[in-house]
Amino acid sequence: MIDIYETEFRKADLNLLVVFAALMRERSVTRAAAALHLSQGATSAALGRLRGLFDDELFTRTRTGVEPTPRAVELARRIEPALGLIHGAVTSRDRFDPTTARRTFTLGMSDDLETALLPRLLDAAADLPGIRLAVRQANRNTVADMTDRGEIDLGVAAAPAHGSDHRGEKLFSSGYTCLFNPRLLPLRTPLALDDYLAHPHLLVSYDGRRGIVDDVLEARGLDRRVIASTTHFAGAALQLATLPALATLPTHAATVYAELLGLRASEPPLPMPRYDVSAIWHRSIDDDPAHAWLRRLVRASAAQVS
Repeated sequence: MIDIYETEFRKADLNLLVVFAALMRERSVTRAAAALHLSQGATSAALGRLRGLFDDELFTRTRTGVEPTPRAVELARRIEPALGLIHGAVTSRDRFDPTTARRTFTLGMSDDLETALLPRLLDAAADLPGIRLAVRQANRNTVADMTDRGEIDLGVAAAPAHGSDHRGEKLFSSGYTCLFNPRLLPLRTPLALDDYLAHPHLLVSYDGRRGIVDDVLEARGLDRRVIASTTHFAGAALQLATLPALATLPTHAATVYAELLGLRASEPPLPMPRYDVSAIWHRSIDDDPAHAWLRRLVRASAAQVS
């Protein structure tokens, strides 16, 4: 039995905690008010009371809405699961019904994974009018911190879970595929190494200097001619529509670009590493029925990719 000190507990109006959860989810006073069917003034007033209750600013204004403070992120990890338990007790059900729920799920992934997964996720959620999916750019180096800060509900990245606060699940394995425009580069497939080295390349890299292909080539005493670089896989694929060049991209995205843009795909003419793509989330929402449903949705979509 939990000892509840009524005088102190009455100060924490549970409706305020519902507003807090909506602000964490929507990152906007206006959108939170709409989601809760409250006026913007009432939501702002509730935020003021929350700030007094927790003695913290909780949310700071930005050009696009509000961002939670570190204290708000810490509170969210405890408040949101507790609200889920209370909701289950009040409604006599500890489950999530996507057909009636109104919920925005935020995923973090790079654009190659978005290319492969988002169309399948949207198709799976097409008959769920209250479900909205939002994607934020993330990668293997940022996804864990984004889950820690509550910026995303679930990350998808070419990395396992990080640390004791994270949970993870392997979704599928991938590798690398070469793309080129056969109307501009009439090359035979599978590509020969001589052809691969003789033609210009587009590089996808966060620093714009080198990528995994350069590491593999260097280990063999070889080099390639890179004429341009971009930080987005989709950007490189789009350039191939009018550029006589090669691009080596993750297979799960390359197959999509090849079909949509009329490009030709080929295995690389040298051994390339394979890697696992995983779902990553914070342990505090491990038992949340809504999050469990999201994980099942992502798992089923990823199975189609592999």
